[in-house]
Amino acid sequence: MDTTRGNHGGVRVALIAESFLPHTNGVTHSLLRVIDHLSDHGHEAMVLTPQGRGPQGPDNYRVAQIERLPALGWPGYPQVRVCTAGTRKVAKILADYNPDVVHLASPFMLGWSAVKAASGLGLPSVAVYQTEVPSYAARYHARWGEEFGWRRVRDIHERADRTLVPSTHAHAQLENIGVPRIQRWGRGVDTTRFHPMKRDAALHRQWAPNGEVVVGYVGRLAAEKRVEDLTALAHMPGVKVVIVGTGPARGELERELPNATFTGFLDGEDLARAMATFDLFVHCGELETFCQTIQEAHASGVPVVAPRRGGPVDLVDEGVTGLLFRPRDRDAFAAATLRAVRDHEWRDRASAHARVAVQGRTWDTVCAELVGHYEDVIGTKDPLITTGASR
Repeated sequence: MDTTRGNHGGVRVALIAESFLPHTNGVTHSLLRVIDHLSDHGHEAMVLTPQGRGPQGPDNYRVAQIERLPALGWPGYPQVRVCTAGTRKVAKILADYNPDVVHLASPFMLGWSAVKAASGLGLPSVAVYQTEVPSYAARYHARWGEEFGWRRVRDIHERADRTLVPSTHAHAQLENIGVPRIQRWGRGVDTTRFHPMKRDAALHRQWAPNGEVVVGYVGRLAAEKRVEDLTALAHMPGVKVVIVGTGPARGELERELPNATFTGFLDGEDLARAMATFDLFVHCGELETFCQTIQEAHASGVPVVAPRRGGPVDLVDEGVTGLLFRPRDRDAFAAATLRAVRDHEWRDRASAHARVAVQGRTWDTVCAELVGHYEDVIGTKDPLITTGASR
C-alpha cells in the first residue's frame, strides 16, 4: 500500500465508516460527497468499513480505495453490520496507509476501535456525530442498551481531536455528556439535482387521480423513523400518502397503510422527480441529528412537516418553510399536516421560501469547511508511525 503523501500536497484521509456501499443511508451519502470533493481537489482517501451482507460493492470509489473488515448482522436488522475486527487489526491498516487525518463517520463499533488505534498511533482524528444510535435502543425494545450507548459515544468523542455536529440539538446533547472540542458542521444539498422543475404532472395524476394532495415520505422504513405514524393520515380526506424507501418495517407498513403508494427505493433522477412531485413532505422520527431529506425537499420547493426536535429545528423555519409538531404526538402530527393540506396558498408561499432557504448550502462549500477542520487538527500530534513515509 502506497504510503507517500498526496501527489499535490493534498491531505490523505482515512475514512472510517460503520456502513458504506452498497448499503445506502445518510452516512454513506455524506461520505460519497466528501470523497467527491477530496477527489476533485487533489486529496487522497481510503474507506475502512464492515463487510456488507450479500454483494460487497466496489473496491474503489473515485480516489478512495475501500477496505472491508469482517462483520456480523445486527439482530433483527441484518443490513446493519457490526465490525468484529479489533483495535490491533485497525491499527495495522492505518499504520500501513499512514494518513494525515482519520475521519470517523458516525462512529460506534468500528469507530471505537479506530479512534483507539488512531490515538495509539498519534494520528489526529475528526469524529462526525451523525446518528443518535443510543436512542435507537428504546425503539428496538432494548432500553438497557441506551446507557451503554451514550457511554460509548462519550468515550469515542472524548478521544477524538475534534467532534463535528450537524445541529444545535446535537451540540447540546454531546456537551451535556461531557464531550469536549465540539464544532458545527452541516450538510450540503444538490440544488441542481433537487429542483422544483423536476415536478412531474403525469406522476402526480398517477399517484392522485382525483386531485388529492400528495403527502410524501422519503427514508428508511425502520422503527426509529416512526413511519407508522403516517397511519394518522390514512383516512384524511383529500390526501394521498406516498412512501419512498425500503427497510425491515415495509411489510408491516403496507398492511397498516393499504391505500398508500409504496415506491420502494429510489435514487438519482427518480428520487428527484418523486420529491419534487410531492405537495408536502413529512417526517415523523424524532431521532434525527440533521435530516438531509428535509433539505432535499426544500431544494425541490416542497414544504415540510417534521418534529420539533433535533435537526429539523434548525432546518425548518416554522410557518415559513414548514411546520413543526410535538415529537411522538401522532395527533399533533396529524393536525399540522391537515393545516398544511387545507391551506393551498400557504403551501405555495412555503414552496418558494423553501427553495430560497437552501441556496448556498452546496456540498462543495461544506466539504471545503471539512478540509479546513482536517487541516486544523493535523499537526496537533506527533505521529508514532515509523514507515519512512514523507509527511
